[in-house]
Amino acid sequence: MVNSQARSGSPLGRTLSLIEVTNSPLRFLILDCPTESTLPFYMEEFKRYNVTDVVRCCQQTYSATTLAMEGITVHDMPFKDGGVPPVNLVREWIGLVDTQEQKLKENDNIRPTIAVHCVAGLGRAPVLVAIALIELGMEPLDAVEYIRTKRRGAFNKPQISYLDTYKRIWKTKSSSSSSSLKFTFGKMFKFGGAKKQELPIH
Repeated sequence: MVNSQARSGSPLGRTLSLIEVTNSPLRFLILDCPTESTLPFYMEEFKRYNVTDVVRCCQQTYSATTLAMEGITVHDMPFKDGGVPPVNLVREWIGLVDTQEQKLKENDNIRPTIAVHCVAGLGRAPVLVAIALIELGMEPLDAVEYIRTKRRGAFNKPQISYLDTYKRIWKTKSSSSSSSLKFTFGKMFKFGGAKKQELPIH
């Protein structure tokens, strides 16, 4: 597991947090919001981690054209700051993750990354990544805790409550792969002891 640190002298706002899934080559990169002036520095990191898609959860602060020229697709999935995503947006997000998973089955030599950002990268973006981890088999609070080990201060109380009661809607995943992924994460991070563990709110 890698937590990408902003390079010395770089104007990257916050640390970029790479979220890797043990049983899948698909990765997620959580970051804060680039601007036109800082986008070139983010582009270096996008190339470094083979970012194929960028999901914006906030208003547009840069043109998607620059990324498109590099073969990166930008998806606008905005929702309220500090809030939780509506069902239609969740389905759109899961559809993107599913599409990348299907591509991996066709070519397992690549290891793509989906980058997700909001303004600070502490609420909306981590929520979407947590949903992906839950859909891939993790228990909700395990996903929250795991992301927090990579991105300190992520999630507010309403977002944790939402994730804790989130029900999987991705029907394409087999129960065997989900249970295997759950076992792997549980073994690695010793999760799953208490069903309703209390998590500190930052």
